[in-house]
Amino acid sequence: MNAIAQQTEFLSWKIAPARLNASQTAWFLGFEPHDIPILVAAGLLKPLGHPARNAVKFFATQALEQLRQDEKWLARASDAICEYWRERNARNRSCERGTNGNSRFNRRTGRNGRADSPTNSTATG
Repeated sequence: MNAIAQQTEFLSWKIAPARLNASQTAWFLGFEPHDIPILVAAGLLKPLGHPARNAVKFFATQALEQLRQDEKWLARASDAICEYWRERNARNRSCERGTNGNSRFNRRTGRNGRADSPTNSTATG
């Protein structure tokens, strides 16, 4: 069963289970499954018990229902996700520049497989 079919089936249940895993939590709150660890790290979601870092995390449906209806919490959660990706993209962009801001290693390659530069773009006749 693929993810969309699982999501459709889960959302069609009349009564949700008492605890939900990360994927079900994302579907229930209207986020993507990869957003749940971001929300946990930001302190906006709290898993049940004291799970290990690499353990499957479960969330209480009752608490999620309250969060789902809280417009301020939804705004904070959306802002936390946007901020995470803004910082991550900025970090990736800074790494692309190379050492000391040198973009030497990021030049596009021409048809001949060499980096485009004035010396490589001489016309051949």
